[in-house]
Amino acid sequence: MKVLVTGGCGYIGSHTIVDLINNGFDVVSVDSNIRSSTQLLEGVERITGKKIHNYKVDLCNLEDTNAVFHENRDIVGVIHFAALKTVPESVANPLLYFQNNLDSLINVLKCVKEYNIPNFVFSSSCSVYGNATELPVVESSPLLEAQSPYARTKQMGEQIIRDYSKVHDTQSILLRYFNPVGAHPSGLIGELPLGKPDNLVPVITQTAIGKIPKMVVMGHDYDTRDGSCVRDYIHVMDIANAHTRALQYLIDKKNKTNCEVFNLGTGNGVTVLEAIKAFEKVSGVKLNYELGPRRPGDVIAIYANNAHARKELGWSPETGIDEMMRTAWQWELNLRDKVRAN
Repeated sequence: MKVLVTGGCGYIGSHTIVDLINNGFDVVSVDSNIRSSTQLLEGVERITGKKIHNYKVDLCNLEDTNAVFHENRDIVGVIHFAALKTVPESVANPLLYFQNNLDSLINVLKCVKEYNIPNFVFSSSCSVYGNATELPVVESSPLLEAQSPYARTKQMGEQIIRDYSKVHDTQSILLRYFNPVGAHPSGLIGELPLGKPDNLVPVITQTAIGKIPKMVVMGHDYDTRDGSCVRDYIHVMDIANAHTRALQYLIDKKNKTNCEVFNLGTGNGVTVLEAIKAFEKVSGVKLNYELGPRRPGDVIAIYANNAHARKELGWSPETGIDEMMRTAWQWELNLRDKVRAN
């Protein structure tokens, strides 16, 4: 069975492709490479032994998007990752985020409709919950005010899919994942930000290896146990496996409604400072960091109740914070060694 993965050259997309192939699916990728390169697909090929065809297409262009679907009429489903995802950038440039993230989604759904694609899995985010008043959040928790334009595009994207699902036969799943970190255990693929990273773990690893002279903990006066933000960090391969299970769940027609929602997190809240300590423990490297002001767009604390995904998808996260940090560090070391070898 063939699956179309949008954003397949990205961090979560590439790891999901590995999991899909390991579970017997054929995969086609679409990625404009505006914020990625084909480097991760090369790693996927080394891991799986399969070459992945990537269409270098901007999904905001309907004609080009349609051409991809026209060439792949036999796909059983779409997993839609492709989106801009940097919170600070979205705060500074909201129109870019609304245009890119929503136009691309709408174009993909137009093609899903035209070519009668039966299954659709959407990459959503825990950011849809805003500053949740009760933790852990469940799928029925209210979606409060979005704290960034990025988060709002995820709220709006979910609503677009819900409304679409009311009048079309496509079966959809919205996967709200929390904070994916780490790398494939082979060390051949991992998080590869272009330019200065905004996510915590690549900032940590790049500081440890010397690419960044010093990292700043964004906010140390929150109402949390150590003053830093609380997040639910989850290993990227656990996230990847959930996408495969979600697609299979739809293929097997286990869904109760046309559009279902699942939280993907470990269920454990970890502070930024605790994450730093975990990294220092597994790497043996003392990080050069300082405490700084809060960052616009950040929520204070968020972590998941994942009981619904455990029960319905048969999914459970397997990896703890130490292993997340260990694989992220191995990936960073491998990147350094590759540069030295060249």
